[in-house]
Amino acid sequence: MESSDDEKDAVYRNYIPKELSRGLASSGAKFVDEVLNGQNERCLENFRMDKRAFYKLCDILQAKGLLRHTNRIKIEEQLAIFMFIVGHNLRTRAVQELFRYSGETISRHFNNVLNAIMAISLDFFQPPSSDVPSEVFEDPRFYPYFKDCVGAVDGMHIPVMVGVDEQGPFRNKNGLLSQTVLVACSFDLKFHYVLAGWEGSASDFQVLNSALTRRNKLSVPEGKYYLLDKKYVNLPGFIAPYPGVPYHLKEFPDGYPPQNAKELFNQRHSLLRNATDRIFGTLKARFPILMTAPPYPLQTQVKLVVAACAIHNYIRSEKPDDWLFKMYEQDSLLQAEESPPSSEMDQQMMHVDNAALDVPFGDEQLEFSLQLRDSIASEMWNDYLNDISSL
Repeated sequence: MESSDDEKDAVYRNYIPKELSRGLASSGAKFVDEVLNGQNERCLENFRMDKRAFYKLCDILQAKGLLRHTNRIKIEEQLAIFMFIVGHNLRTRAVQELFRYSGETISRHFNNVLNAIMAISLDFFQPPSSDVPSEVFEDPRFYPYFKDCVGAVDGMHIPVMVGVDEQGPFRNKNGLLSQTVLVACSFDLKFHYVLAGWEGSASDFQVLNSALTRRNKLSVPEGKYYLLDKKYVNLPGFIAPYPGVPYHLKEFPDGYPPQNAKELFNQRHSLLRNATDRIFGTLKARFPILMTAPPYPLQTQVKLVVAACAIHNYIRSEKPDDWLFKMYEQDSLLQAEESPPSSEMDQQMMHVDNAALDVPFGDEQLEFSLQLRDSIASEMWNDYLNDISSL
């Protein structure tokens, strides 16, 4: 981020919200002290995590030599500047008003903290456990059918700002500029893997294929699999719903019972896979900077997505009952996002022969993945019929 961002504030008119501007401190240090010495709720509101988690993250960054106190600004204030920006989507001029520093100082510490978070981000992304997730094991709709499922994979579009000459590839099918982000997450709302930076025009399958073939690739434990949204196709290690069959719950009329194994499978697959809707909702609620295109270099915009996911995981580990997690972790409290209608290209992709796709799998592996889905659906349907007949 460069100091020229200040000039763009007049265009965005993104200044300090009224509720945050009351009683402005005479300096950034005083403001941070007031927040950290005040009620925990004030830290949650301003810095998007509770005080204990905030202080611990400062200690981690200092212990690893990634941040250090300066003559003017302590590490706590540096992290506060970063969290305040990403947690309220404020531009440099607005933060200057609050912290009483120049735009160059705000920008420098913002980038220093972002790079520090990126340096330890892999520490916060843990591979899935070999145990059956409790969300599966404790729900008879999912167990034992999805006992080998470790999570869900999906993509989301994050708005980006790029130069006029670069806009073509980043313009998605809705005509908006975005980067496509692919994530793998657990059912307890932690990110296992994040791939950011793909152009918005890229197909979902392109991005998934990149995640499976790049050096830092998405790995699936032996004998396990992730659930995919309906815009993907079935692959080894990834189970998609049946194409041409209703999938999202809103596609089924109220009180409509499944008529066959494929419909039942898709219903329960959708219920379990909506962990991605909930984790996306939590992430964007905590870091609204991801909701609009910030005027930073593209590389910085990509880093912001990964850093936000890493901090999300850190907070989930340190404070699993955080208020945002409590809001999104129960289905009854969330109207799950509906995926946009599939484009014609997506529809064609769903019905194409898997063996013809450019994927790092052999024909036998692809066929086995289809057989696995059929066997799960068959077992689920037989048990469902038995339960009905016993009533």
